[in-house]
Order: sequence, then C-alpha cells, then structure tokens
Amino acid sequence: MQAYQIQAGQKIAGLERVQRDSAPLAAHQVRVRMHAVSLNYRDLMIADGSYLSTGDKPVIPGSDGAGEVIETGAAVSRFRVGDRVVGSFFPDWISGAPTPLNSARALGAVTDGVLAEEVVLDEASWVAIPPHLDYLQAATLPCAGVTAWNALFVEGALRAGDSVLLLGTGGVSIWALQLAKAAGLRTIITSSSDAKLERARALGASATINYRNTPEWQDEVLRLNGGTGVDLVLEVGGQGTLARSIRSTRMGGTIAIIGGVSGFGGELDPFALIGGAKRLSGIFVGSREMLEDLNRFVEVAAIQPVVDKVFPFQQAREAYTYLEQAGHFGKVVIEVTK
Repeated sequence: MQAYQIQAGQKIAGLERVQRDSAPLAAHQVRVRMHAVSLNYRDLMIADGSYLSTGDKPVIPGSDGAGEVIETGAAVSRFRVGDRVVGSFFPDWISGAPTPLNSARALGAVTDGVLAEEVVLDEASWVAIPPHLDYLQAATLPCAGVTAWNALFVEGALRAGDSVLLLGTGGVSIWALQLAKAAGLRTIITSSSDAKLERARALGASATINYRNTPEWQDEVLRLNGGTGVDLVLEVGGQGTLARSIRSTRMGGTIAIIGGVSGFGGELDPFALIGGAKRLSGIFVGSREMLEDLNRFVEVAAIQPVVDKVFPFQQAREAYTYLEQAGHFGKVVIEVTK
C-alpha cells in the first residue's frame, strides 16, 4: 500500500511517499481503506520537531482519518465490512480521565497514523461515522471536533445561555463555533480578516472582533458581555494572547488551553487567576467516548463540518504548506481515495 512517512524535525520537505506492506490482522483488529485525512496544527509541529511527544523513527503522520472497513479479524464484533468509520485520536483512551498510559499512543506521533491507503487498528479504536457526513467531513471529527467538544462541554461544562470566546478561525475554533451555536451558547470570535468574520457570522457567531483593528480586544470582549467577561475562552494562540484571554474571562470562568500557535512566554500573571478565581485547563483532545458523544450531537443537530480546501493524496506536501500559511477557514483535508 501507499503511505506517507516523516521523521520529527525533518520539516515539510521530509514528508515522503513510500510503499509499505499491508499489516496482517490480529483477532480483534480492523482494516480500513482510508478515504480522507484531516490535518491539524499538530502535524506541522511534528514536522518541525516541536511537538511534545514524538518517536525517534519515521512514522506515518496524521491522527484524523475516515474510511471504510474492508477486513475484520476473527474475533471482531463491533464492525462489519462496509461500515464507515473514523479512528480515535488516542487508540487506548476509551473513556474516563486521561492517564499517562491511555494517552501514550497518539496516532501520527509516537505510533503510525492515518495518512495511508490502509490503516489497521483494534476494533475498540474505531467509531461509526454520523450517517449524514461524507468522508471528507468525517475526517475532521477525531482531533478538532473532539477538542472543541471536550473544551466546551466536558471540561468547560457549559450550558445553554453561557458565553464563549473563540480565537481565530482555524479548525478547532470553527468546530467550537458550530457546536456552540447548536447548543445555544453566546459566541464571540476573533480574526484579522473581515471576510472570515463575515463567514463566522453566517455560521452563527453572536459577535465578532477584528483584532488587527482592535488590538486591545479583551476590552471589547468585556464590553460585548456586559463587563463581566465570558464563561470560557478557547485559547489557541499562546504568546501575546493568553494574558488577554485571562482578562476576557469572567470571575470563576475557565481558559481552555488547546494550543500555542505562537508559543508561550512570560505573559502569565498568577494574580489575575487568583484574584478572579479563574482556571486554566489543558485540553489534550479527548477519549473515544467523547468522540461518540460528539458524533451523536452532530447527527441530531445536523452539523456540517466546515472543510476549507481538499488536496489529492499525491499533494500531501502542498496540503501541509497550505495549512502552514494559515489562510484557511475551518479544516484542510487530504482525499486519499474517492
């Protein structure tokens, strides 16, 4: 089968297409023909060598893939040939809280991922795709979708009428916007592009802020929310945004740390957290159970994930480069097979 592989730190140029043997199936394993793979900022970090956990050998990258079951092991009971499935980001984290053990094998970092024509995983690591989604849309679920779900409704425990601030218009932020809208949350979203903010309003954003035109955007967040701040912020930036995110949060609210696109420096003021009884919460994607909960919600709410651009399998490097340029709105997807 054809697959891509990369070694951490080799940059995008190190992403190479290779021929690999199809893995034999154990009794509880499932072989899936991949149709689509969604990229995340994490994939760029792995290429750059800046991700928090990687192996010392080349791996098949990508954590988010959707495909069709083409073979099952002798003892498999959860799926049949022909079923449409997505893989869970952490193959071993089924439910409950994260532990060093169940979060050790993240796909595409320390173990082979999904940017390949075929993927073999234990049956417990696959989840059925919501019927109304195609493979391109479904491939956006495992990382960006679950991260947004975890931040809003598991760790954040938000309820209808609560407010959330979303930074930027990348994959997690747009997923969070769609979920928040469907759940009756008030949403404020930022971007440097008025065109992107217009698209965000069309998706249901309650208010928008162009942070280039309003550099002290935390003050505008407070103004828009009656001076009290939002219940939760999805912090994806890091340096230059974390302090503003803390300022934007109400007393007793939560700042969900889901990324650090610009890195982290010395901008954290502990007294801003203590005095406001505010909470920083690290979001490390989520469990298979969260993916299943997300899928049920997506099906009932008829949510259509936003796919910005689709690249063919042979243009994986171009897809990485496009993501790196940060001009996307929503998700960047590679179509493996139609």
